[in-house]
Amino acid sequence: MIGIVIVSHSEKVSKGAVELCYEMADEDLKIVSAGGTEDGRIGTDAFLIKEGIEKVYTGDEVVIIADIGSSIMNAQMAIDMLDEEMKGKVLILDTPIVEGSIAVAVQASISNNIEDIIKAAED
Repeated sequence: MIGIVIVSHSEKVSKGAVELCYEMADEDLKIVSAGGTEDGRIGTDAFLIKEGIEKVYTGDEVVIIADIGSSIMNAQMAIDMLDEEMKGKVLILDTPIVEGSIAVAVQASISNNIEDIIKAAED
């Protein structure tokens, strides 16, 4: 099953996006929030993102949906910290954080096909 990590500078935004995803998609999906910093400030943290990836990883792909700028940079840093097997299965999707997260979660409920999920994010 494809895992989803939602990264925002605001922990409240990323947790809210996760909550919305579960309202619209299969409750069995693995979706986690990796927003804010470890000490609760606005920002992003590559280590929290890495932990999020590891929580949702099942052997299938993991997609990251991030808001802006440094969240994307920290998501890439988190990927770089993973072991080689996992690295090749993690993608950062270019999509709006709320709408894109919902579209990706709904599609992941329907199909485990990564191409279908990427298309949902792009649409």
